[in-house]
Amino acid sequence: MENRENSAATAEIIPEQMGYNTRFQFQCHKGVKCFTKCCRGIDIMLTPYDILTMRREMGITSEEFLAIYTDIHLLEKADLPIVTLKKLDDEQKSCPFVKDVDGCQIYPFRPSACRYYPLGMGSLSYASELNKGKETSSDDAFFFTVKESHCLGFEEKKEWTVAQWREDQGVNIRDEVNAGWTDLIVRKKTIPMSIKLSEQSKQMFFLVCYNIDKFRQFVFESSFLKRFTFDKDKIEEIRKDDIKLLQFGFEWLKSIFFQDGEVKVKQQDSVAGGVSE
Repeated sequence: MENRENSAATAEIIPEQMGYNTRFQFQCHKGVKCFTKCCRGIDIMLTPYDILTMRREMGITSEEFLAIYTDIHLLEKADLPIVTLKKLDDEQKSCPFVKDVDGCQIYPFRPSACRYYPLGMGSLSYASELNKGKETSSDDAFFFTVKESHCLGFEEKKEWTVAQWREDQGVNIRDEVNAGWTDLIVRKKTIPMSIKLSEQSKQMFFLVCYNIDKFRQFVFESSFLKRFTFDKDKIEEIRKDDIKLLQFGFEWLKSIFFQDGEVKVKQQDSVAGGVSE
């Protein structure tokens, strides 16, 4: 799933399908003349794990982070809400966290799309989307390079394999955590457009995927736990661990949207329904 859109400069997507062992040449650093240009005039989709870590490192709640730093859109074909990083209202439509000289001010916890760049990841099938973030022999999973007209990083001498780049940029754990979110989006994309999720269901998708602190309140401060079958260890696990809570939320959404998940309902869930004609 490609989650970085260039809206200012022309981006050329190289048609070569790259695997984990494919080599490419690229490096970005302060000495490159185009330094920080890739942080201007772009829409960066934020993943659930991005928001979880960014709000934690900033010391604010997920609701505060969403209000201050994000815009909300509907993802075409999936008809599900997605979140992008809100750009500054300057001439270049800059990322709010970039400085001309020093570059990214949140580099240790920068978004997944920034880590992947200049690579994109795609797939030709539903099955390969499910294996995203894992070493797989599927010929359907592939990567590609995105060459923007301003980018001089490809002229640098540093060489990588795709697997080395992913490890260096720390995207493996992110893809693993976000796998359930990706699964939900891909499943919805495979359903005919005539089959819709209710507005309430879309709101619940947004709550689970992007507003982890509010979702925690919903789980533990409402009748939620009385409506589903859980063991005590699972409840304690999601109470203590944001990532486990997030992944639990993905499974819950899969259960109520597609009747296919590990979360079992004790009685008819009235909070969010599945797909409907």
